[in-house]
Amino acid sequence: MPSGKLNISNKNSSGSSDHEMNDVEIGQGRFQVDRVNGPDLDDDDHLSPNQYTYAPNDRTLGQLTREALPKLDNYRALDSIHHAYRPTIDDLHNATFHEKSTKVDDDDTPVLKGKVIKFGWLEGVLMRCLLNIWGVMLFLRLSWVIGQAGVVEGILLISLANLVTFITAFSMSAVSTNGQIKGGGIYYMISRSLGPEFGAAIGLMFTIANSIAVSLYIVGFCESLNDLLRTNNWGMIIDGGSNDIRVVGVAILILILILAFVGMDWVTRTQMFLLVVLIAAQVDFIIGSFIGPVSDEEKAQGFVSYNMETWNQNIGPDYRKGLDGDDSQQGFFSVFGVFFPAVTGIVAGANLSGDLKDPGVAIPKGTLLAITITYITYIGYAIMMGGCVLRETTGNVTQYLMGLNITKEEALETGFTFYTDCNNETSSCEYGLLNNAQVMELVSSWGPLIYMGCFAATLSSAIASLVGAPRVLQALAKDKLYPAMYFFAKGYGANNDPVRGYLLVFLISLGCLLIAKLNAIAPLLSNFFLAAYCLINFSVFHASITKSPGWRPAFKYYNAWLSLIGSILCVAVMFLMSWVTALITVAVSIFLYLYVSYRRPEVNWGSSTQAQSYNSALKAVQDLNQVEEHVKNYRPQILILGGMPSARPPLIDFSYLLVKNLSLLICGQVVKGPYNQRVRNALVRQAYNWLNKHKKKGFYTLIEDESFERGAHSIMQLAGLGKLRPNMVMMGYKRDWLTCNRQDCIEYVNDCIEYVNVIHESLDMHLAVGILRVQEGLDYSSLIEEEDQMTPQQLLDIKKEKGNIPRNQSESQLSQDGTSSEASSPPSSPKIERSDITAGLKNVGLKKKRNRKVSSSAMYTGPGGVAIPRDVLANVTQFQRKQKKGTIDVWWLYDDGGLTILLPYILSTRSQFAGCQLRIFSLTSRRDELGREQRNMAALLAKFRIDYSDVIVIPDITKKAQESTKKEFEAMINPFKDDEAEEGTSITSAELIALREKTNRHLRLRELLLQHSKDATFVVLTLPVPRKGTVSAPLYMAWLETITKGMPPFLLVRGNQTSVLTFYS
Repeated sequence: MPSGKLNISNKNSSGSSDHEMNDVEIGQGRFQVDRVNGPDLDDDDHLSPNQYTYAPNDRTLGQLTREALPKLDNYRALDSIHHAYRPTIDDLHNATFHEKSTKVDDDDTPVLKGKVIKFGWLEGVLMRCLLNIWGVMLFLRLSWVIGQAGVVEGILLISLANLVTFITAFSMSAVSTNGQIKGGGIYYMISRSLGPEFGAAIGLMFTIANSIAVSLYIVGFCESLNDLLRTNNWGMIIDGGSNDIRVVGVAILILILILAFVGMDWVTRTQMFLLVVLIAAQVDFIIGSFIGPVSDEEKAQGFVSYNMETWNQNIGPDYRKGLDGDDSQQGFFSVFGVFFPAVTGIVAGANLSGDLKDPGVAIPKGTLLAITITYITYIGYAIMMGGCVLRETTGNVTQYLMGLNITKEEALETGFTFYTDCNNETSSCEYGLLNNAQVMELVSSWGPLIYMGCFAATLSSAIASLVGAPRVLQALAKDKLYPAMYFFAKGYGANNDPVRGYLLVFLISLGCLLIAKLNAIAPLLSNFFLAAYCLINFSVFHASITKSPGWRPAFKYYNAWLSLIGSILCVAVMFLMSWVTALITVAVSIFLYLYVSYRRPEVNWGSSTQAQSYNSALKAVQDLNQVEEHVKNYRPQILILGGMPSARPPLIDFSYLLVKNLSLLICGQVVKGPYNQRVRNALVRQAYNWLNKHKKKGFYTLIEDESFERGAHSIMQLAGLGKLRPNMVMMGYKRDWLTCNRQDCIEYVNDCIEYVNVIHESLDMHLAVGILRVQEGLDYSSLIEEEDQMTPQQLLDIKKEKGNIPRNQSESQLSQDGTSSEASSPPSSPKIERSDITAGLKNVGLKKKRNRKVSSSAMYTGPGGVAIPRDVLANVTQFQRKQKKGTIDVWWLYDDGGLTILLPYILSTRSQFAGCQLRIFSLTSRRDELGREQRNMAALLAKFRIDYSDVIVIPDITKKAQESTKKEFEAMINPFKDDEAEEGTSITSAELIALREKTNRHLRLRELLLQHSKDATFVVLTLPVPRKGTVSAPLYMAWLETITKGMPPFLLVRGNQTSVLTFYS
């Protein structure tokens, strides 16, 4: 190495340079370090209160800036003890800075007892996959597969099975390298990739599949043991058949359970020994095939050494009945179903992902290498068996020896039966590829080693399955996707061993073990594994096509379309093997999926399903933008200017009746700031919590402005996206307008002026306007206390009490509420709060009971949690209840495009107004045309296909109002009369004279309403248009007060003079 000489010399210029340059020489290289000058370094504003001040020459970068350098700990999970905090954008941008200590109290650090075991790719993945793939099927069923399918179709069958696993392994490698993999293996991968619904379904099925696999491998062990006892005439335990399998199997299962309890270290040691035995057994088979038969008994049983005649006989298929008393005719896919468990061990390493040092490296490397090795060996053994073992023989040595000296012609003449003639009813063939499950022992050079290898293969696979399945179950239980399963989440010891899961898998395996039939268990197991592999492949395809920036696996050798082919292939093979079993598997998967989907677990894992939701929504909005608007497709898209949704529940309930999940609903709030982003985010979260709690599907948007008028104008301009924009503004009636101070109006800050100006702004923007009035009022913010609702000022007080503000937190599995710049977006992850402000809120989303209907009294409570009076509760929930039977009176005074008639029609279709009929009122200018106008209106309604109970035409709207009505009106407007005040802020004599006819019509309308609609269930009336520059705000509000005062629930509505109804088809 070159010398590490480091020369640093300060070259101070005598000029006016603002910088000092440090020359740094390392070896032969030379570079300059630009150092900040002395005066700037003394600016303490760049330091946190907890940092010490050093001399300029001793300061590090961390002491010179608030910025955090990129490091791994900044991106760790929030609950990690190593998680570090970076400064928030507020810390960097604002003048204030608060330091948050990141030191973890030693008392809070969990103390692990025992030794933590972590494995590399060799012992953690490759070894386990080899042990699981080289399982019972290699020793007990590979020969049967070749006997049934022949060498060519057998190789095709093996290749097809390995094609599925190869594609799945590539997909699994992509998923496992797209972020840190924790415990849970296959379940963790699918749930974090496709979402909790798919993950929960396949996680539970995979646990069951591995539990069944334990019994499969143990049954294989017991079959080999029975063959060993029978071959050597060592007797039997009970009957030499199924009962022996059950007795021995239970004993072996208990021993494997004890081994799992001992710990992963002993499991690994045991499996390493078993792998050596397994490899030795295969070498023994290979050597024996080349040595050839060493006795006439072996030849009689079908081992005839390599020759072309045997090869030609075995090259084609010869499907027969199955083994173990299975009388069903076999075919390619039924044989495939029996063989497929021989390649399903590819997830043995992934199941223990939590016990691996580096899962992202170990899983792809170990799994792909294991599949390659086992595929080559399966193909090789298939060719070897097809070349040196006959398909079936009697095993009779006498027949074999006599057959050597007799020709076929002589055998026909004498009736002699060759040892290979198994079609003769007098011959019973128990040997050969089709009938003898111990062909590998027959071919081997030393038979006992094959038995040892078979025992090693079966026991190692059983151990791997029994150890892996509970870990998948534990991860599933920890996520609480199935609440009843949380019992199995608890772990024990330093390795967090799932002891409770071991016991459950033991019981499931015990139940399947009692079947004691290998060929009966294998197809069921194959279906469960294929379903899991299908979803692994589909998860990669889905994640790829959504093109989410978060999908960037380190493993680059995958292909989205290849994964799709693999997924389709899995489903096809499932149904080709057994469509009944496949349907059952699919039905179970769908049921589990729908159950989790219905529960909507509070998790946020950044799955591709979420990315697809975004893509689908974006594409739908973009496509909608290209759709031409048509009057038949009109629907009210409502912007509610009602503040926080929890403040005016009746207004939200009524507006929701009009949209009812079928149209856009936006709740807009204008707040007087300034507030920081955390307060704004907390308000957004509160709003969405309330909407979710009350089952209202809508959006919330927040605007910060000192003026309600300007803020409302901004919301009207900005709310929505593309064609999904409000076309109607809904407000509550301003009941307190009579208390307006006239002097305030002159200063243009009066609420009354701003209220009317919002109506002007809405009409200027060609938005329809709706004003809802109920006599009891709409604002219940002072009477109702929501458990998670706080005012902006309360949120600021929390901030001040907390003092220290936490840093930004960013982690790939969590949303970024704390740093979002969009104050109108719903919080993506209500499960984990991001700041001390929101931590002070009680998140309703975590507590709500989804499957239980909550009563209104429980939904609304007063301050301190006390029950609110019944009359108040009735007013709050009036639009949630079924309305009394009666009429919805529609005063369609002027043609506004038909909105005045459309909205009450929509109301009449809701269950709350099911007992109400529409009663239509209209005006006419001539009494002598009353009948004709009535018929015309009835015909118009009929063409619009709107049902009604009555049509009433009012002929005398221009008639002078009664004196009592006039006096009441005069008393109302008298405080606002002022001829000297600025125009528009008060009611002048000139204005009253100019608008006396219009005022009289409104007074007369008041009398007609009292006459006809006093007892109606609901009233809808065309909103008078306030002509700009003509009518003042106080006079206009007086008109509205006159019309609506003392009436039933009342909606004033005005369309934008564009048709919303048509009678054309």
